[in-house]
Amino acid sequence: MRVYAIADLHLAFCTPKPMTVFGPQWAGHPQAIFDEWRAAVRDEDLVLLPGDLSWAMRLPEAIQDLAPVAALPGTKVLLRGNHDYWWPTASKLRAALPDGMLAVVNDAVRVGNVVVCGSRGWITPGFEPLGGDDQRLLDREAERLSLSVQAARSIRQPGDHLILMLHYPPATPPYPANPITRVIDDARPDLIVYGHLHGVAPERAMRHVNGVPAHLVAADGLKFRPRLLLDTHT
Repeated sequence: MRVYAIADLHLAFCTPKPMTVFGPQWAGHPQAIFDEWRAAVRDEDLVLLPGDLSWAMRLPEAIQDLAPVAALPGTKVLLRGNHDYWWPTASKLRAALPDGMLAVVNDAVRVGNVVVCGSRGWITPGFEPLGGDDQRLLDREAERLSLSVQAARSIRQPGDHLILMLHYPPATPPYPANPITRVIDDARPDLIVYGHLHGVAPERAMRHVNGVPAHLVAADGLKFRPRLLLDTHT
């Protein structure tokens, strides 16, 4: 099994929202994602989708956006992004998701010998400190991430790979420690994936958290091709 990731699909089949306002590279981006996905991913692979999946405001419309993704090769693991306003409770989401789609919601999932945990994350302090409301939201996301890490520990078996997903990057330049990075330090996953940052080449983004490899997988930075993270057979 190979593990891929791609974030920020920003699909809008039911609620049209032209992404070209963010640059000409977004023209026809859903088809570009689907074509690149089919060229890379096999049925036995795992694809991580860390947030901003659909512009829909309600679950039924979001499911219509997700249906063509569900039909693509591989098992998919979803995480909420800051624009996924349609995201309901875990029970409602899991009851509605198409076959082959899983979600991480304050917990963790195991696919083959890979365990996936994570949370949306939030804005983190950098050169400037956070305001009170942002600090509160960051602390809440760190608590959710901690719950997910605990769940991962309960299902992880010897030899399993642990991947930690975020939507927001784990830290902000100049990358001081924050509640999210402290959870990561405790979890010590094999790798981290995150999205949210557009117009940033992956090689120019944050690439590790205290020695743990970190991968920016926002779709435009990947030229809409899912990024290979891991081959569990090697």
